[in-house]
Amino acid sequence: MAKRGLGKGLQALIPEMVEEKGESLDIKIKDIHPNPYQPRKEFDQAKLSELAISIEEYGVVQPIVVTPRKKGYQIVAGERRWRAATMLGLENIPAIIKEYTEQELMEIALIENLQREDLNPIEEANAYKELMDKFDLTQEQMAKRLGKSRTAIANTLRLLTLSKDIQELIQNNQISAGHGRTLLAEGDIKKRKVLAEKIIQDKLSVRELEKLIKDSKNIKKDSKTKKGNKIFDTRLNIYLDLEENLQRALGTRVKILDKNKKGKIEIEYYSEEDLDRIYEIIVTNN
Repeated sequence: MAKRGLGKGLQALIPEMVEEKGESLDIKIKDIHPNPYQPRKEFDQAKLSELAISIEEYGVVQPIVVTPRKKGYQIVAGERRWRAATMLGLENIPAIIKEYTEQELMEIALIENLQREDLNPIEEANAYKELMDKFDLTQEQMAKRLGKSRTAIANTLRLLTLSKDIQELIQNNQISAGHGRTLLAEGDIKKRKVLAEKIIQDKLSVRELEKLIKDSKNIKKDSKTKKGNKIFDTRLNIYLDLEENLQRALGTRVKILDKNKKGKIEIEYYSEEDLDRIYEIIVTNN
């Protein structure tokens, strides 16, 4: 089977599935199984009920897409329609049968959800990681397959370095992915949790959170150095601004360690792929 291009989304992957006529068959719902690689873990029951009401009135207007397996069929696209039809107690559902590899199943499920913006950022990050780990893909290969930038893939994956409780806040839409990435600038895990609670309590924007972390570092450095002269304060603010600018440019945590106008710059990376990404940014800009 020829490998399909994956960078243009679901329509580029399976345009013939939507356009072909005469290949839709009624398949018994009991013979159909959900895609185990479905990245969306939570389905809105209220929306499923609405879809079920629509199907009850008009039927399944667009067939689902399935692929043959040893026992029955596995869903490629259209799991919500299948779930809604199951809720109604229907025996059959119109479906188009196509052959797909295991990797294509994972990619299509991910792309379909990304196009509809159905995934929360943590589900998206976990889907990237699962796909990369299972098929030994680099961030660059993932970016090409999904039509995204490598930086976007890397920044999404970085959310998985947050503690599980903060990931849950992002999943539940209590804080944003932008908040999560900003929290990574705070190296202390306990302080991250406190800051996350403050985001919710005070309804902090990402900008306000950035300033809060920056001001906290300012106070910490001032207390350590015990230098209150204006020259030192000015130099410190310059370094903090430089750190912030470097973090935005490189998409990772950066720390400037200064001692008597000499020092070093520490740049964090979270995988070999992340290191390659940072290297390319630095080399390309030189």
